[in-house]
Amino acid sequence: MNKVKIAGRKVFPVGLGTYNMGDKADKFEQEVEAIRVGLDHGVQVIDTAEMYGDGNAERLVAHAIQPYNREELFLISKVLPSNASKKQLPISLENSLKRLNTDYLNQYLLHWHGNIPIEETIEALEKVKSQGKIKSWGVSNLDVDDLKKIMKLPDGIKCAANQVRYNLGDRGIEFDLVPTMNKLEMPLIAYAPVARGDANLTKQKVLKEIAEKHHSDIFQILLAWCIRNGQTIAIPKSGNPAHVINNVKAAEIQLTQEDLEQLDSIYPTPTMKQPLALW
Repeated sequence: MNKVKIAGRKVFPVGLGTYNMGDKADKFEQEVEAIRVGLDHGVQVIDTAEMYGDGNAERLVAHAIQPYNREELFLISKVLPSNASKKQLPISLENSLKRLNTDYLNQYLLHWHGNIPIEETIEALEKVKSQGKIKSWGVSNLDVDDLKKIMKLPDGIKCAANQVRYNLGDRGIEFDLVPTMNKLEMPLIAYAPVARGDANLTKQKVLKEIAEKHHSDIFQILLAWCIRNGQTIAIPKSGNPAHVINNVKAAEIQLTQEDLEQLDSIYPTPTMKQPLALW
């Protein structure tokens, strides 16, 4: 298992996504337990956003992490594009910090690119960073052209991560975005790393065979594949404690070259530019 370097830290390659968590009162305690079980098994990265349940996910995370050493966690939240202005971003950040009951974020991401100029957003991010309210910043759902534009801007090189959809069935970013990020030594944060249980993946015979060989299940193989290069943090979402433990154990699986070639034969690497997969 290779830890992934992000914003100067090395973290466990499987994190916790929180999309759609915290919305149902009858699920709250189970979801809290799921997050805590993950942390107890070595997880450090927790990914959330102001958009998720209009702050409900952040409130859930605050409750879940209360007993833990904050310095050992790597907490990420995201600002909506409509709130990414010099005036509104600091307000959104303060609201997220209050909901999360923390003094700082390890990373703050622009959720996707909207109408506010990226130059203005970066200026706002750098200001709150200088105030110690975030340790680093990055982006989400941005493709190659946007990243290249950012790199040309003052402070653009400080962009510390890009979070995009990536899984065995959505490999389009390998054509140009991943190589670009590798050159920049920018880690990838992969959301939907098991394609949200897409039956087209989970019923594949080859995946079942590889899972059996490794005494695991298909979801673990999908996660092991996603983090295989040591430069990707996968953030599967689960409110089920048993599933979270299962996800964490995927980091122990080392896929062989034969495994990878078998998977490539069914889900080949892209040979041309593809639109960025979303949501």
